[in-house]
Amino acid sequence: MRKTWLALGLLPALAWAGPPAGVSVQHPWVRYLLPNIPAGAYLTLTNNGDTQAVLTGAHSPACGMLMLHESVNSGGTSMMMAVSSLTVPAHGSIALAEGGYHLMCMQPKMRVGAEVPITLDFQDGTSLDLTAPVYGPSGAP
Repeated sequence: MRKTWLALGLLPALAWAGPPAGVSVQHPWVRYLLPNIPAGAYLTLTNNGDTQAVLTGAHSPACGMLMLHESVNSGGTSMMMAVSSLTVPAHGSIALAEGGYHLMCMQPKMRVGAEVPITLDFQDGTSLDLTAPVYGPSGAP
């Protein structure tokens, strides 16, 4: 009986893993155009920890699906491709910015001027919650 209570007492600690040690988000924002056009989310991830952090996905109630993407230019043609993960090096950072890596929000459910919650998921099972302001076609001020 004592082992059962001890194990149950650990569940709340396991349920919330928090972000990877040393990882933080700066300047998150979302560019929203129309409900039937995907929205782009941008931010900078900084890792002050001693080991790399690997971003493997993201989700938000403001998106039907939220995916990691990269904009690439090949032979004068621009296109976007899904990526499975992004590595934030130890003591380094990575920018999710226009024209490069970004989060692609399919079926956006938001409005300009609102703020949307986003959860970033990492390879080690941790996650990082953030709130991003929503701007229109001209982007962040």
